[in-house]
Amino acid sequence: MSSSQHQSPTPPALIDLQAEFDRIVGPDNVLADEAGRRAYAHDRLPFANFCERQGRLAGVLPRLVLRPGTADEVQAIVKTARRLGVQLIPYGSGSGVLGGAIPISAEVTVDLRRLGRIVSIDPGDAMVTVQAGMNGAALEAELNAQGYSTGHLPQSIEISTVGGWAACRGGGQASSRYGKIEDIVIGLKAVLPDGTAITVRPLARRATGPSIRDILVGSEGTLGIITELTMRIWKLPEVEHGVVLAFPSVPAALNAAREIMQAELRPMVARIYDSTESRDRTQGMAEFQDRPILAIYVFGGRAPLVAAEQQMAMEICALHGAMEAGPGPYEHWRKNRYVALSTPWQKAGYFSDTIEITGNWTALPAMFEAMGTAARAICPDVHFGAHWSHIYAEGACQYMTVRLPPMEHEKALLLHARLWQAIEDLALDHGGSIAHHHGVGVFRNGWIARELGGALPMLQQIKDVLDPGNLMNPGKLGLRSPEGAVVVGHVNSAPSRQEP
Repeated sequence: MSSSQHQSPTPPALIDLQAEFDRIVGPDNVLADEAGRRAYAHDRLPFANFCERQGRLAGVLPRLVLRPGTADEVQAIVKTARRLGVQLIPYGSGSGVLGGAIPISAEVTVDLRRLGRIVSIDPGDAMVTVQAGMNGAALEAELNAQGYSTGHLPQSIEISTVGGWAACRGGGQASSRYGKIEDIVIGLKAVLPDGTAITVRPLARRATGPSIRDILVGSEGTLGIITELTMRIWKLPEVEHGVVLAFPSVPAALNAAREIMQAELRPMVARIYDSTESRDRTQGMAEFQDRPILAIYVFGGRAPLVAAEQQMAMEICALHGAMEAGPGPYEHWRKNRYVALSTPWQKAGYFSDTIEITGNWTALPAMFEAMGTAARAICPDVHFGAHWSHIYAEGACQYMTVRLPPMEHEKALLLHARLWQAIEDLALDHGGSIAHHHGVGVFRNGWIARELGGALPMLQQIKDVLDPGNLMNPGKLGLRSPEGAVVVGHVNSAPSRQEP
């Protein structure tokens, strides 16, 4: 039986369980009806969308959905769940694309969006404290009104929460300058699986053992529920200047990006597109006739610094054969930077997905070529395109779109499984990481043993000590699944190499 055909089990004593949580959050904040629960049965995992087109669930329905309004209520929920042996899934806005919020064992979903306000803004120490359920765009708008920014601007900003950013170790479009979320979060509050509330105080730096913050940032709800975050904030740039460049080849554009970052320049945004993704964005532009690779850089900050950084960066780009072009592609990107480009394709019956990996500069060109070759060998009609949108001194994120044309559902799922297997295996073959900012969820479980090697048993041991009942988002992040849990993904399509 396909995982998408599993039906939600009927839990015992559902009414009694509902009454337990009614007392904590109030009856109006406990959803028990099927329609209310169904809205929480999936996130934006493309595989789940493919299943939904067939009238199926990728996982199961949550037993209940709870909507706490305070951190104390979250703590009470966790303590009650531990007493009753009930599994919990923390839920932000369901914007994840790896199935991290999908129930696989009749868990209770905890929707944190009522914890949705700014606690304090501290310009003197350059930080903001915010509840975990606050919408990302609402937070950014309030900061902007006071002349600040988080520096964290993911494409999903309008449909994601701050807690979700941290739980999935997310990355924003300005990460090359400000860092990913793990670089921006400096403090947090959370409820551990036994109901203990902990605080990591926001300080510039400390040397007091391993980072407790980093045990929770990226834990995807498996080690506790984050209720509050303190993050760095930055003054809004005095000026922002976008530059469009035409490069002769992908290696030339990547080498220029490497030299820019290793020269200690920090563009706010850097985006390099392969020929497939460049083509649609540069039609009719003469500069791209002989230089088919599009790159967009954005420099921001104080005017003198912007001028200096841009000048130095453009000198580096010119040495790699780049030519400056008109602003059209930059203006189009700026207008559409928060639009989910895969949604219209999925609605039209295509099997569209994205896969982002991390590679070092010396490995990226060969990795890119190998992945494109493998994808086209699996399906000659596949759309395979890539761009590099987060660059660092050591390497970059390679973000790929794979899109299969409309076809018979089961055939498409087989090809989709093979594409994922080839691309993730090749990332590891070339020394890269299987994920840059989307996280693991449940869909990347098959590659975690090879990614983490001997550290995966250590992570499981931490989970077992903190959560001996395996009650916090079980089966995610490559950790142990509950007995009888459904498999979300492609049955019989595990990667070919599980161990390092």
